[in-house]
Amino acid sequence: MKKPLLVLTIFWALLTSVGNAQTHKAYTPTAFPDRVILGWQSNPATSQSVNWRTDSTVVSAVGAIHEADAGPDFVKRAAIVPATTETVLIEGKQILYHSVHFKDLKPNTKYSYRVGAGEQWSEWFHFKTAEDKAAPFSFLYFGDAQNDIRSLWSRAIRGAYSAFPSVQFMLHAGDLINTSNADWQWGEWFEAGGWITGMVPTLATPGNHEYYRDAAGKGRVSMHWRPSFVLPENGPDKLKETTYYFDYQGVRFISLDSQAALLDSTVMDAQAEWLVEVLSNNPNKWTVAMHHHPIYSTANGRNNDEWRVKMEPIYKKYHVDLVLQGHDHTYGRGLNMPLGVSRKYPDSPIYVVSVSGPKMYTIGLQDWMDRAGSNTQLYQIISVDGNKLSYKSYTVTGELYDVFDLTKNAGGRNKLIDKSPTLAPERLALPPEYQTRFKPEQLEEYNNRFKEYKKRKEGKK
Repeated sequence: MKKPLLVLTIFWALLTSVGNAQTHKAYTPTAFPDRVILGWQSNPATSQSVNWRTDSTVVSAVGAIHEADAGPDFVKRAAIVPATTETVLIEGKQILYHSVHFKDLKPNTKYSYRVGAGEQWSEWFHFKTAEDKAAPFSFLYFGDAQNDIRSLWSRAIRGAYSAFPSVQFMLHAGDLINTSNADWQWGEWFEAGGWITGMVPTLATPGNHEYYRDAAGKGRVSMHWRPSFVLPENGPDKLKETTYYFDYQGVRFISLDSQAALLDSTVMDAQAEWLVEVLSNNPNKWTVAMHHHPIYSTANGRNNDEWRVKMEPIYKKYHVDLVLQGHDHTYGRGLNMPLGVSRKYPDSPIYVVSVSGPKMYTIGLQDWMDRAGSNTQLYQIISVDGNKLSYKSYTVTGELYDVFDLTKNAGGRNKLIDKSPTLAPERLALPPEYQTRFKPEQLEEYNNRFKEYKKRKEGKK
């Protein structure tokens, strides 16, 4: 009986390896535009940038744009904008990345656009420019995608867009892929997003898995990063399109490159100086920061002390409202206030750590956390409307997992309205691999932490 099972197992392994090889080949570029993605390098109310990829045979790539029209006749009247093209050597092949910057657009206006060259064109996509003043809007936030991107992370981005198709943009908090320069992983990431990235602007910050060491041993961001995205170039000189900010309808969004900072203390200092400048000249009511490594970890032994010591005082001094993070492959939401002190009026940002992909770690259930989650893929929808910021986290199967509101008074002080106690119990079971890998003493230690966490939560009611 065992021999047929062994033969079947070997056959399945061979079939899987062939499938994986074919998957890798599927991402070979052609003359047809692929990996189309929106971003910004200028004012979101009057501009829109788009990026895409082709093989090396394409010449004179362009974008075409017109105000959206329900009839098809606009196609002949569309304005043609020349693209900027960059040649990148990827896995021994010359790949072309093209960028177009549509400028002088009308605020709060829907446009149709497509990209291509000669006879090879993308489909017509729609986007809408921002309003040129503070106004209600929503955006999506994703923690690490990283592994099994095509097969399992796809349900996070597709589920999020299906539930909230009117979002204005998406934020990704690093580790979009697992291996910095593996083109097939970037191919899976773009395939998972599909046409969504051509409709909804994507703003990302790099994680440790977006970095690699060059021949000289120096840490560098993935060779795919800058060619693949169109992000603001207003950061420090050595951190173009990894550290940046943009303003959107009354909110300042800031991306920080925590991996570059942790690799080089001078880079950390430069980012801190830049951050002070960006925050001290901030006319917006709300401020949201995003970076990969958490200020406060959700796991034991993963604290990034030097990052926290450098950045948290700046966050507190300049009243950053919300910090979105990844890296720890669990879920945690809370703030840095002593136990026993009311969290109703936070004196620090609300910190969130989330994970959207299937790679899971054990959770630490730390004291800073007011809501925790283990072994759960999630996405977040965040809405801003005047003096109110509303946050909701959903599992990839659509269940509401966490929810809170921040309201800001005339003096700029925030009030936290935590609605999570009305939700279903937290998902705190260890991932199966840890249940089998942990020694009895490790399981006992986790169970003790679990009991202490539940006791603390009960004491808050």
